[in-house]
Amino acid sequence: MFGIADYYKGKVKYRGNSVSGMRTDQLVNLGIAYVPQVDNVFPSLSVEENLQMGGNLLPTNLLNERIERALDMFPDLRHRTYDLAASLSGGERQMLAISRALISDPKFILLDEPTAALSPLYQQQIIERIDALREVGITILIVEQNARLSLARSNRGYILSNGEVVHTAAASDILDDPHINEYFLGTMHD
Repeated sequence: MFGIADYYKGKVKYRGNSVSGMRTDQLVNLGIAYVPQVDNVFPSLSVEENLQMGGNLLPTNLLNERIERALDMFPDLRHRTYDLAASLSGGERQMLAISRALISDPKFILLDEPTAALSPLYQQQIIERIDALREVGITILIVEQNARLSLARSNRGYILSNGEVVHTAAASDILDDPHINEYFLGTMHD
């Protein structure tokens, strides 16, 4: 969707319209945000400067309002605003990356492995914030190595194999299906 990987067939649609081949700025203008798994902050910039990058074309008053809203969502960052992003822990970096995505006021966020390599404490904090985003009406698409964690909080699940959707169902149905558990979620049955 964000031009990171080539696709060979099909189209990517958002709200009924093709977004295949669109530039990142066009996707952001449609209300779509993306938080990559790695290299998701500017390490040589401060936390505040990273947040400003999320809305560098916004009027100053609106940008400041959105930064405040993002810091309300992730209060652990508030006391780190002047620190370089390079000095943040992995969990704090992930909070910063999600916060920066929020500056554009998205309606849809694609999160790539938001809890990968994080401590259990930060995993829980990130998941709680994702829940809060859902509660305010933001659609979240999570690509996650910890499928159980994501499915437990999802409405719907999709299983991909070799880049194709091979199964889709309510997330609870996927979690309860013994065959899916055995082959895709790693639970073996006696």
